[in-house]
Amino acid sequence: MGKNLKNIKTEEFVVIESGSTFGDGCLIRSHTIIYGGNKIGNNFQTGHGVLIRENNKIGNNVSIGSHSVVEHDVVIEDHCRIHSNVFIPESSVLKKNCWIGPCVVLTNAKYPRSKNVKQNLKGVIVSENAKIGAGAVILPGVKIGQNALVGAGSVVTEDVLENVVVAGNPAKVIKNISEIKAYEETNL
Repeated sequence: MGKNLKNIKTEEFVVIESGSTFGDGCLIRSHTIIYGGNKIGNNFQTGHGVLIRENNKIGNNVSIGSHSVVEHDVVIEDHCRIHSNVFIPESSVLKKNCWIGPCVVLTNAKYPRSKNVKQNLKGVIVSENAKIGAGAVILPGVKIGQNALVGAGSVVTEDVLENVVVAGNPAKVIKNISEIKAYEETNL
């Protein structure tokens, strides 16, 4: 178990390597594995079978759903929701209050298994309040703009501007977020 595990509830079959620190009020569900060197904030929780690699910075009130994988050297800021079966590779940054739907895949290698691939990794940046729908794939180095919405099943090959909705393969702008009536009364 890691250091600073006060006020943390862990279920059965949890493995936490030494060297990670946790804020208060965390809930780590069964079969989760957390490597060492992570800095995790208050009220963090996992679903079942989550894998979190080493040296990540995870803020307060972050939730990571069942069977998701967070590779190493990832930054996840406060109030992020990551649903089940999500893959987040190294060098990715998830800004405050972003929402990642189930089965989303972020990528970081433009040419997997190519010469010097590790030196050329580029993580995805998901900006504040951005939302990524179920099953979307985001290619390496792409930035999802603040308040943007990526439609379910989209393949995002280039940066997404703030306050727009994109969908398709490849994803294209289909409207402005302000055109979605469900968002009229929220603090986007």
